[in-house]
Amino acid sequence: MSSVLLPSTTIRHSFARPWAVRRLPAVLVFVAALAVIATSVSGRLLTLGIIGMLMGIALYHAAFGFSHGYRRLLVDGRTAHVRAQVLMLAAAVLLFLPAIAMGDVFGQPVRGFTFPLGLGVAIGAFAFGIGMQISGGCVSGTLYTVGGGSLRMWITLVSAVVGATLAAFAYPLWESLPQAPAISLPGVLGLWPALALHGVVFAAIYAVLLAFERRRNGAVESIGGHGHWLSGPWPYAWGALALAGLNFATLVVAGRPWGVTQAFALWGSKAAEAAGIADPVFWAFWEEPTRVEVLLRPLATDATTVMNLAVMAGALVAALLAGRFAPSWRVPAGAVLGSVAGGLLIGAGAIVATGCNISAFFSGIASGSLHGWLWIAAALPGSWLGVRLRPLFGLDGGPSRRPVGR
Repeated sequence: MSSVLLPSTTIRHSFARPWAVRRLPAVLVFVAALAVIATSVSGRLLTLGIIGMLMGIALYHAAFGFSHGYRRLLVDGRTAHVRAQVLMLAAAVLLFLPAIAMGDVFGQPVRGFTFPLGLGVAIGAFAFGIGMQISGGCVSGTLYTVGGGSLRMWITLVSAVVGATLAAFAYPLWESLPQAPAISLPGVLGLWPALALHGVVFAAIYAVLLAFERRRNGAVESIGGHGHWLSGPWPYAWGALALAGLNFATLVVAGRPWGVTQAFALWGSKAAEAAGIADPVFWAFWEEPTRVEVLLRPLATDATTVMNLAVMAGALVAALLAGRFAPSWRVPAGAVLGSVAGGLLIGAGAIVATGCNISAFFSGIASGSLHGWLWIAAALPGSWLGVRLRPLFGLDGGPSRRPVGR
């Protein structure tokens, strides 16, 4: 009997050892990131850092960048990623609107992102749509692909920081663009009618996308299926539901939804100050009371900064778990130019539009704000134009199923 069991046991141990070895770097990165956050910030920011790392893991494993989803829709007629976004928004609305209506969760006051409907939102979102196609990613896509080891997306990230900083510096040039008051659907309609309206709209959009893909391709790509939680890849639906839940967790812990790009303007402004180039405390953009408070505090105490860095760390953990962390240092000249130009556009566009695909689109719609719908209505035509500009930078127009840093 022992002669039968011994080989089986030996084989099992031989597989267990490589499994542990392969995942050890990921565990070390995760623990090191937690240790860095824990030694410098509060328990609240530590919790947000953990949420950010989980976001990075979800974004990487589900390849949940918004830009390639719109490109697949526009070029191939494939709608899986966009349908996953609809699922994500529907789940987030179900979580957000009742919580925001109550005003607090577990004693923590919460508020949504509800901003004015303005020309700045439309112009900024249109520019953002162009930029995310020629740069290779939206802001969340940029963060997770940077963490996954993409040199090109580092160029996009730095350029986005520069673009956001320039937009903050030029604030007097665009702050007076025409705008209408902010409109909250739950505020206008009431909670339950607003939930019902969102449900009808999401169902209609989902049905139209299904019909479009079936007519264009003869079959519909599924957003569900099987995956591996640790090593991926995940079906799009997993990523959609994870991001909705994690954004709600951000709302509960931070008191407001997930945001990304104001930190870009903050990083650039602080860098300009440290280099002696400018004194951003006198910029009109930073004169708003909550903004100047953020500018004057150390970066380690800024929740958005902590979460952005944690998203990158989480994506690195995911790449190590998947065995796909293999940085490439060769970036074609055209792709570099695309990353620079596109990064400037997504950074500046997000600031002018009072948000990006995360804070304006995802968190705005989840909050019941009409400005989120205006943002995507303007970003989609910009994305259409950006897809057609990609060949100028030597970039293809038809993405693969799971592109990273393309």
